[in-house]
Amino acid sequence: MSGTSRKTWLYKVLKWRYRNISEKNFILILSILIGFIAGLVSLVLKNITHLIQRLVQGDIISWQNTLYFITPVVGLLIVYLFNKYIVKKEIKSAIPLILYALSKKGAVIKSIHGYLPLILAPITVGFGGSVGLLGPAISSGSAFSSSISTLFHVSRKTRVLLIGCASAGAISAVFKSPLAGLVFAVEVFSLDLTFASLLPLLFASVSSIVTSYFFIGDEVLFRFEVLEKFSIQDIPFFIILGIGTAFASIYFTKMYFWILKLFERFEKKIYRLLVAGMTIGVMLYFIPPLYGEGLGFINDLLHGDYMKAIGKTPFQNIESNIWIIIGLLAGITIFKAIAMTATFAAGGYGGIFIPTMVMGSALGNVVSKIINNIGLGFQVSESNFTLLGMAGLISGVLHAPLTSIFLIAEITTSYELFVPLMITTAISFIISKNKVDYTIYTRELAEQGNLLTHDKDQTVLTLLNLKDCIETNFITVNPDYTLKQLLSEAVAKSNRNLFPVVNKRGMLIGIVSLDDIRDIMFDITKYHTVMVEDLMSPVAYKIIEEEDDAKSAMKKFQDSSAWNLPVVRRNKYIGFISKSKLLTSYRRQLIKFA
Repeated sequence: MSGTSRKTWLYKVLKWRYRNISEKNFILILSILIGFIAGLVSLVLKNITHLIQRLVQGDIISWQNTLYFITPVVGLLIVYLFNKYIVKKEIKSAIPLILYALSKKGAVIKSIHGYLPLILAPITVGFGGSVGLLGPAISSGSAFSSSISTLFHVSRKTRVLLIGCASAGAISAVFKSPLAGLVFAVEVFSLDLTFASLLPLLFASVSSIVTSYFFIGDEVLFRFEVLEKFSIQDIPFFIILGIGTAFASIYFTKMYFWILKLFERFEKKIYRLLVAGMTIGVMLYFIPPLYGEGLGFINDLLHGDYMKAIGKTPFQNIESNIWIIIGLLAGITIFKAIAMTATFAAGGYGGIFIPTMVMGSALGNVVSKIINNIGLGFQVSESNFTLLGMAGLISGVLHAPLTSIFLIAEITTSYELFVPLMITTAISFIISKNKVDYTIYTRELAEQGNLLTHDKDQTVLTLLNLKDCIETNFITVNPDYTLKQLLSEAVAKSNRNLFPVVNKRGMLIGIVSLDDIRDIMFDITKYHTVMVEDLMSPVAYKIIEEEDDAKSAMKKFQDSSAWNLPVVRRNKYIGFISKSKLLTSYRRQLIKFA
């Protein structure tokens, strides 16, 4: 089909849609389509990754431990070469890429980000990279969602909602948990949970789950039934676990940024790859569960088979000593964060959601084993604490307590653990939020002032583009102008009462206002003796285009009590922003957003 005929066909479809389908119903139709795509993407990622893992592990099983040193490097090297010679640019992490697109790109994500995760993530994880597939699934689904939104010319607000539908669909397909997917979209992407957004999110979740059932039946990641019910006597232990997961969350987040900063010292990416790859290989040799996502490790812990979960290690006869088991599980809690971050530092592609679950499951199991074996007569359910540990880490690391509660509740198909979940996740969230303001997803964006939040005022200011508020119809003057030149060259030709003074290099050095010359502008005796540099006022406040955003600009207006502030780019004058123009743009953006 030629480009012209394709455009004609699309025009006819859009015309028919506008005539026959209301906007609300069309959004619901798109949400179902996007849910189907998100479910399909999740399944494709999972199957490709498992195929690679079988090829890597199955054919070399006899020397598997030895090759643990090599396989992560091989996978990361493939990803490195693919990025360098085919993509030819650095690929951002999945969720931060989406959050940036929501705040600064009008919720437009390039279609290439729909395809790249399907290639890079399976290679990274399949060869042993200690990251997850959920982030890439959300990223890929969101990119396809953005492309569909662009194709059908929907509004920015609808594009944001449909990206939320893609994330909800991905989580629903992976975990068969529609409510957790819906809540994740609200908590992480700061969507407003209104009736208008609730239905599309639900439709996308259901569509994604139906897609998953159609292709893989009732297969689930975690098949577990809660047998030991909630007991009020265990509340102190839930509090202890909540505190433990909070500090583990803080460790996880700080270790992530510290390791990334450490690897930035390597100027060449190939050096980062080799060092990080070998580091992962060494850790895999001693702690095999760090290989790949680690979902099998979680399942083994849930069913009480901790020896299978730990796998074959260099340590012998560890079954006879429960404290060695506890030490190895604690090692998984500690080193999973290091292995995951090293994978990212080496250029690997993946997500942090499932590694967070792995780390949390190990920590919850460790806490329960300690309680059961310290000799004080206490006995708690190790499987339940494994689930609660996962919820606590998700709540603390991602600052998503509701997502963690509904995810575990839906995984267990029971609400028996609802009270323990609320206690653990609430404590973890409160402590970690007070110690770490932003998550791994949001820290960089927050530092740049590009983060959307549930605070509408803050969000509107983030979405506001200062460049749209700049006015350039001010006449500039030179400092060596005489009063006569100022009047003839600027005042007489302008309807403005401000005149920026710039030097020969275009740098702003002062401002002359009409009020400054009102008393002398008709005194002809001063026409040739008074110079602009004698009349201009210094620039006390200015808006720096590279640094300031709408929020900081608003503060400068407030501090200066000015109605107009000059704007500079690399110290060169480019125009003015008026308070009235900024407030008008703010009101318009607020109307669009709401």
